Amino acid sequence: MAEYDVIVIGAGPGGYVCAIRCAQLGLKTACVEGRETLGGTCLNVGCIPSKAMLHASELYHEATDNFAKMGLMGKAPSVDLPKMLEYKQSTVKSNTDGIEFLFKKNKIDWIKGYGKITAPGEVLVGNETHKAKNIVIATGSEAASLPGVEVDEKVVVTSTGALELKKVPGKMVVIGGGVIGLELGSVYSRLGSEVTVIEFMDHIIPGSDAEISKQFLKMLKKQGLNFELNCAVQGTEVKNNKAKVTYKSRKDDSEHVIDADIVLLATGRRPYTDALGLEDLGIEMERGMVKTNGHWKTNVDGIYAIGDVIAGPMLAHKAEDEGMAVAETIAGQRGHVNYGVIPSVIYTHPEVANVGATEEQLKEEGRKYKVGKFPFMGNARAKSHFAGEGFVKLLADAETDRILGAHVIGPMAGDLIHEVCVAMEFGAAAEDLARTCHAHPTFSEAMREAALACGDGAIHA
Repeated sequence: MAEYDVIVIGAGPGGYVCAIRCAQLGLKTACVEGRETLGGTCLNVGCIPSKAMLHASELYHEATDNFAKMGLMGKAPSVDLPKMLEYKQSTVKSNTDGIEFLFKKNKIDWIKGYGKITAPGEVLVGNETHKAKNIVIATGSEAASLPGVEVDEKVVVTSTGALELKKVPGKMVVIGGGVIGLELGSVYSRLGSEVTVIEFMDHIIPGSDAEISKQFLKMLKKQGLNFELNCAVQGTEVKNNKAKVTYKSRKDDSEHVIDADIVLLATGRRPYTDALGLEDLGIEMERGMVKTNGHWKTNVDGIYAIGDVIAGPMLAHKAEDEGMAVAETIAGQRGHVNYGVIPSVIYTHPEVANVGATEEQLKEEGRKYKVGKFPFMGNARAKSHFAGEGFVKLLADAETDRILGAHVIGPMAGDLIHEVCVAMEFGAAAEDLARTCHAHPTFSEAMREAALACGDGAIHA
């Protein structure tokens, strides 16, 4: 007889949320996790610690650049990086301790160690086999490698090492102009590093709305970040705790070398499925990911997969949604995830957020659409915060007015995007958003103005 109804392998955002939801639905649940703390990459060495560092560096920027403009006079603060790391770690501990408390509250067994599925319904952890009616793979992802770039987490680092640097580097080279590279590059640029981003594509944040990408690049350059676009990194060489990065221009094939104190490899992530025993079980894989059907089931009965190990954006909140949905499915309910309404946020300054379709996608589909745009320079609250750069862009169906997507670059973008998420979830039209009263003065008024711009026109532009 099975010991558990469900064993979840991995305690990141997808795994721990899945385990809690399973327990809430009356299923006897265990979660296998080999880290010393719960929360996975996100809470321990990813989303949460990076946001703490972003917050601290943003406040430092405010103090050094904007306080005097507001009449707040006095000596500017200096950077004590070890102290900042203590603050970051206290934030991590508070969150991971909170997950451990929730496991105890919901009577979830934490099986400490790394799991291997030896047969349907059986998970080996150490020398002990645990049995369950259902197994959920939620092992997340790890930093992707790049030929010629050897990570030592001292000079050539991933995001994990970048969050543990003992001092602010004089020169930092970031390989990859995506979310992770730009967030951590922004942190160290604000703290005093000379940051150069090398990106393979001819634009940053690949896959985003082109207009947003162009505006974001201008803003980051204005902040002092340097960019080498359309360039392919050939390799790194480390000597005497310094690095040389060799890269080629994809335009003219010319070769270049740049020196760095720290190199951050941020070329994306890959599903982490090593040592799970999936090949022996005959679980189907697709492009390195676990293949699942519309109900997160693998081809082996009783085994499910969620989060970064399956297709879709590698986002913590996407994994959380899947964790809840698969728990409900196992419990006999109808778990559901609306993949058309999954927001994405870059927590730089300004923030960048989007949900739904881009203009480029709509053009490719041949769909008729209209655009409503509003600049934050027309938003009174934004101007009072020295945050007038950027804009809101709303896309709506040309015939039905139904909202198809939204793209925001500006203050609080990561929070503002969610009113569009709710609107899209309920199939709202741009006019519905335009006719909804928004408090004044708030950043959110920019959203309403963009919706108005889809109709007769914005008021303040």
